[in-house]
Amino acid sequence: MAKNYAAQKQAQMGYQQNPSNPGAIKTKKFALEKNKYTSLSMKQFFKEQMKWILVPLAIIFINAILNVTHVYKNYWIYIFAVVGTGLYILFWYIQYVGITQLEQYKQLFQKYRYEIDSRQILMKISDKEGGVIKWDTIKKANLLKEAYVLEISRGQFIYLPFDVFTSDNDRRMMDKILKDKALLK
Repeated sequence: MAKNYAAQKQAQMGYQQNPSNPGAIKTKKFALEKNKYTSLSMKQFFKEQMKWILVPLAIIFINAILNVTHVYKNYWIYIFAVVGTGLYILFWYIQYVGITQLEQYKQLFQKYRYEIDSRQILMKISDKEGGVIKWDTIKKANLLKEAYVLEISRGQFIYLPFDVFTSDNDRRMMDKILKDKALLK
């Protein structure tokens, strides 16, 4: 009798922690590939850092004017601007590739099944294991030609390819949720 009561309590607690909505969008189980993570992270990085490309361009432009007017001749600044920019990009590329290799980030690349509704996103490894992501933690959503990308922060996002949705109706529902949350325009 006591064992049965404990099992009932555990089942109730698990249900209360991760309630499943029968009207939620349910995806197939899939895992984010490490190469896809690196390429998406670098695309996100370039979008965020695009305004900073003006700094090396301005340095090169100012130096070109100084060289043409014979005020100050310096050819090293061109090399430093290009090499510095290249090293900065290489630094972030190494960071994102490193994340794919570290044990503590292994959970990013596990197979998850998602249940998405207007309240939250449930990430489920199994029926008893998983996590909850509230919509207020999502900064914005991008619609790619093959997937949705829900950005949480730099290097953290949820990648949902279209082929994991069970029907076109689920995709339309996902569009509606993202537009209602003002994450997708």
